[in-house]
Amino acid sequence: QVQLVESGGGLVQPGGSLTLSCAASGSIESIYAMRWYRQAPGKGRELVGAINTRTGSTVYGDSVKGRFAISRANAENTMALQMNSLRPEDTAVYYCNVDGSQTRARYFNEWGQGTQVTVSS
Repeated sequence: QVQLVESGGGLVQPGGSLTLSCAASGSIESIYAMRWYRQAPGKGRELVGAINTRTGSTVYGDSVKGRFAISRANAENTMALQMNSLRPEDTAVYYCNVDGSQTRARYFNEWGQGTQVTVSS
């Protein structure tokens, strides 16, 4: 079983910064990719960004390019999302998503419980 725990959400003023963290634990042999999604009220889930854990390459949604950055601490199976220049439209529940393999090569794809980010003055 693999568990994801997110932290770091909260209320921030427009133009401010916030850092989210996602920690994966359990019987993990390797992680293929780690992703952040978000879902605003009344909208669908949107990919914020992702990191390929083998190559370290990252991709970002158009709405956050240049403002958000994903990093990973490999040894600890953790991922961070640094969010700068936050806007009211960044308000959403942010979800961590991780896929990889467990012991005996079992594939997993797990979601975190979500953390609320509210950007408001």
